[in-house]
Amino acid sequence: MTWQTWLLFVTTVFFLSGTPGPNMLLALSHGIRYGARKAVATGIGAVLALTLLQIISVTGLGALLAASETAFQVVKWCGVAYLFYIGVKTWRSDPHVDVSQAEGPGIDGRPTSAWKLGTQAFLVCFSNPKAIVFLVALFPQFIDTAQPLVPQVTILAVTFGICEFLWIMAYATGGGRLVPVLKRAGFGRLVNRLSGGMLIGAGALLAAVRRL
Repeated sequence: MTWQTWLLFVTTVFFLSGTPGPNMLLALSHGIRYGARKAVATGIGAVLALTLLQIISVTGLGALLAASETAFQVVKWCGVAYLFYIGVKTWRSDPHVDVSQAEGPGIDGRPTSAWKLGTQAFLVCFSNPKAIVFLVALFPQFIDTAQPLVPQVTILAVTFGICEFLWIMAYATGGGRLVPVLKRAGFGRLVNRLSGGMLIGAGALLAAVRRL
């Protein structure tokens, strides 16, 4: 793979990864509720899912999903249902602490495991069929079939994962910076409404996705 090809790929995925979507809205929500430090688990979960999707995209499974309307819809609506579920659950939850007195980078005082945050991110990322369709269409444009396939796919996958992780942490950090304002205002319930609303909105974005 030439440097020119790699730089073109980096530029493409950097701007595409930064586009607001289910992954980024989840990261923003986690940043607000739990702080950017805990949201590292969110980034890891999303990157793991993205890596698996990239492996699928270079196999027959990716082509099958891209070609099958039924498979596309099943995966999509599972993702929509999950986003709506965690969104409504967050929206309806009571504030766990008086946020005006809360300590730490996040605004949610209840302990939350990194495993839970990472699992949520993994499921949200993996249940977006548009990602597989996109990867099926994207990867071949940057692969030289005359050269060994595995090293090229590895380079592309690692590059994509790094870009995705950096954007997730940027969104989570942005959410975390809202916390001091929300703490001063004492809007505990508003935080749940804001976080839940973003997740429901992410579900709506995914519901609007159409197969290419």
